Amino acid sequence: MTANPDPTADSLSQRGLDLLSAGLSAEAAQAFRAAIAADAAHVEAHHGLVRALRDAGRLEASVAAALALIALTPGDPLAHTALSISLQYAGHVPEAEAAAARARVLEWKIQLQSPETMP
Repeated sequence: MTANPDPTADSLSQRGLDLLSAGLSAEAAQAFRAAIAADAAHVEAHHGLVRALRDAGRLEASVAAALALIALTPGDPLAHTALSISLQYAGHVPEAEAAAARARVLEWKIQLQSPETMP
């Protein structure tokens, strides 16, 4: 999320989460898109959009949304994991495995940089 979160984007993203939990994935995708329109850097809305599109069966759109999320947060292992899952559902297994491997490498880098992992 941005340093100064947009309350409109936050409320739209929350609406998307509510719709997603109610099983209304197409409507949730609309809410997440609206949140992103209000704040293009709203990471949670991007994650929600990836999931909502995947749940709605719009697999290629979910992959595209995951790629947009990675462009926004290239060092985030969860973004690469979201891409991997969407690629897997879309039947792009080799690409899914590559995205999962990238997520693991990013997670390892984060762990190595963390002071609590040092002896």
